[in-house]
Amino acid sequence: EEAVYAEFERISERGGVLGAMDTMYQRSKIQEESMYYEHKKHDGSLPLVGVNTFLPKEGAEETIEGRELARSNDVEKQLQVDNLKAYQSLHGDGSAAALEALKSVALNRGNIFESLMDAAKTNSLGQMSSALYNIGGLYRRNM
Repeated sequence: EEAVYAEFERISERGGVLGAMDTMYQRSKIQEESMYYEHKKHDGSLPLVGVNTFLPKEGAEETIEGRELARSNDVEKQLQVDNLKAYQSLHGDGSAAALEALKSVALNRGNIFESLMDAAKTNSLGQMSSALYNIGGLYRRNM
């Protein structure tokens, strides 16, 4: 209880919740606590069943660290580009209308989920991302 009151005091000293948000106080506290938790988990001082204690006898030592990264060769890359072009030419009729509907909903600050699902029927991820980027710009974290 005392720790909670002390935290409220620290937030008040920063001008309340909004003042603390401006200085990113809450975010840094969350990051500190997360790092503290992760360290305790990894050094074993925080026992977690199935993570660092009471592990299964079979497969507990398997890790994915030793796996190689799969890379596409030039033939596979060209095949993917050709598939994308074929998809775009096949769905060219409704593609532009679906993208315009998506942009319209986004510009009016509506819920874009339904129009995004409709646009996905006739557009690639790149086309939809580009449409949203053109009206909304690039997200940049406020530092």
